[in-house]
Amino acid sequence: MSRYVIALDQGTTSSRAVLVDSRGQVVSCVQNPFPQRYPQPGWVEHDPRDILSSQLGALTELIVANGLTQRSVACIGITNQRETTVVWRRDTGEPICNAIVWQCRRTAELVERICGDADVAEQVAERTGLVPDAYFSASKIRWILDNVPGARQEASRGNLAFGTVDSWLLWSLTSGAVHATDTTNASRTMLFNIHTMEWDPWLLDLFGIPESMLPEVRPSSGLFGVTDAAGVMPGIPICGVAGDQQAALFGQCCFERGQAKNTYGTGCFLLMHTGDEPRRSSHNLITTVAASAPDAPGPEYALEGSVFMAGALLQWLRDELGLIDDVADTSAIARSVPDTGGVYVVPAFTGLGAPYWDAQARGTITGLTRGTTKAHIVRAAVESLAYQVRDLVAAMEADAGVGLAVLGVDGGASANDFLMQFQCDMLRCTLRRPACTESTALGAAFLAGLSSGFWKDKDQLRALRSAGDVYNPLLEDERHRALVLGWQRALRQTMTCEKGNPW
Repeated sequence: MSRYVIALDQGTTSSRAVLVDSRGQVVSCVQNPFPQRYPQPGWVEHDPRDILSSQLGALTELIVANGLTQRSVACIGITNQRETTVVWRRDTGEPICNAIVWQCRRTAELVERICGDADVAEQVAERTGLVPDAYFSASKIRWILDNVPGARQEASRGNLAFGTVDSWLLWSLTSGAVHATDTTNASRTMLFNIHTMEWDPWLLDLFGIPESMLPEVRPSSGLFGVTDAAGVMPGIPICGVAGDQQAALFGQCCFERGQAKNTYGTGCFLLMHTGDEPRRSSHNLITTVAASAPDAPGPEYALEGSVFMAGALLQWLRDELGLIDDVADTSAIARSVPDTGGVYVVPAFTGLGAPYWDAQARGTITGLTRGTTKAHIVRAAVESLAYQVRDLVAAMEADAGVGLAVLGVDGGASANDFLMQFQCDMLRCTLRRPACTESTALGAAFLAGLSSGFWKDKDQLRALRSAGDVYNPLLEDERHRALVLGWQRALRQTMTCEKGNPW
């Protein structure tokens, strides 16, 4: 009888259940969307019951469609949207309000009030590796305690439980037997000390959050509990948990210092493994805990940064400018001209993030001439993704003190062959696109499978992920320098203030 690992991939807009076989291949996948809630401008919420029902529905459908039995499922791994905050009653398991989603900005003023002092902000950053922001869970919990009637009193009595989405799923799948999270999700709450690997009393006091609300923190690969929820196949061990981006890093087999993965989605999420020591960023990158195999001697870390506009830029070419009919056409269109004719696109539609940090910058197209064609603009837009990732990698290399050894890629735009080669040329390193780009789900499956013995070790996982496309740099050094200088010139023309900025 064939045996499998199931990965539950709970995302911001949908929940997926993914069946993975012993070869590391995705055999089957079920995806269920769920409603997004926007009660006020800048607010984003999910009903935790919608998250749960969509995830359990996907799991049940996967089991039925593939005729799975308890004997054929070795274990379950969970990966999830990070930072989204759920608070529920311990006695009934009922949420006390909607989940506050990672995108929600309602607590921005609260964070400024609590962390506005420079010394306080420095302490938060030093302990957590994070830049104080409403993005993370701490201020969301505080908001719930301050604004949901009776919440603070109930929390002080020990009656409330907090969890990121992984904790909510664990609690529900085990019928309340397990209130836990893993180190990667804990490191995104702004309450977890990434040096001591424990909840930090100073941070809890700063945000006014009772420690009794918090889940137990465990390694990402290990036994968390067994399924016991109504309507779900009972007795399946849950053996791995990781936040989505850390799961993708693990799924790309970036196990060593200097290895990195980049997910080309709406934006880009770039994570670089930095080894067994947290590296403090001087470019406002995030220091985060990486998911580790069960035999790791201690915690491992990564640097994380993001590019705001990636796939969204290509969609803009299609939906707003009408230059393309299909995003998939951009590779062929870009190759239809030998270069951009000196055109550069800087997609600062919502400002520029790391490593530039100019919130007031706005998008520009530079170098236009009478001979500029649609193809030149499309090619320049595609190239801009690679330039931004190059600059982010340069910042990471400076922070990590190590050069990029290999970049693993996934996400929708990774299918663009022109972009992948140009990205490789800009980074001057090997780029690998695995045959299966389901890196997030595979990361959760790998973490669970290693813990349960379904897979032997990391070397076996590397062998499973060896198939795919490999890109090596082809561009001459002189041409590379000229293109990068042109990009830096375009950045200077875009940014609102050049003083002290190396770009």
